[in-house]
Amino acid sequence: MTEWYKQDLAFIHDVGFRDYALKSAPGILEMLARNQIRDGLVVDLGCGSGLWAEKLAQQGYRVLGIDISEAMIEIARSRVPEAEFRVASLFDAELPSCQAVTSISECLNYLFDPENNRRTLAALFRRVYRALVPGGVFIFDIAEPGQITPERPARWFTEGEGWMVLVDKNEDQRKMLFTRKIITFRKIGEEYRRDDEIHQQRLYRAADLATELRRIGFRVQVRRSYGDYELPPAHAALIARKP
Repeated sequence: MTEWYKQDLAFIHDVGFRDYALKSAPGILEMLARNQIRDGLVVDLGCGSGLWAEKLAQQGYRVLGIDISEAMIEIARSRVPEAEFRVASLFDAELPSCQAVTSISECLNYLFDPENNRRTLAALFRRVYRALVPGGVFIFDIAEPGQITPERPARWFTEGEGWMVLVDKNEDQRKMLFTRKIITFRKIGEEYRRDDEIHQQRLYRAADLATELRRIGFRVQVRRSYGDYELPPAHAALIARKP
């Protein structure tokens, strides 16, 4: 079992933090259709519990989901049995020929894989470019600097039926690093079980990544929304099309 999105946090994220994926889905489906991608294989990097994969499958796409969390993949396989899911790092997983690659909810920022840096991110962009058929698209979003502001507190908690999450956030603007310390409580039987995780992200500027993508050969747009769904502050979506 990996250190991140273990069983309890995977469960809580699936039941309590699904809005990002579900509200993004209609806009991304529209982007695929606008690029004449209405069927074929979509590779979802950082697929989590399969919420986005389920929407793709319902529209007739074939789906390959890749995530480093075994617990997330277990939920995804149960949710979308017709899709294929693999436990792997985004930075060394094999990418088959496909019509589209997606990565929703700032997955490319996470430092779960120690090999994640600007060099390996650029290598991933090149691998995606090679995997896409001509006309294929790469759609993903990132977290940018400015994650903590007076309007966005560094500490917060939320709760649902049988669970609670406490989060303490820190942003090192000099190093472009963002850290979440996460404490979860989940009711198991008559008692609550506690677990702790620390998630680090490397923050990127969308303009810098767009330049890298164009250097590889993509045609790139930067947006602040997926259709009608406005992304959180200091987040950006990149739509990169292979000519």
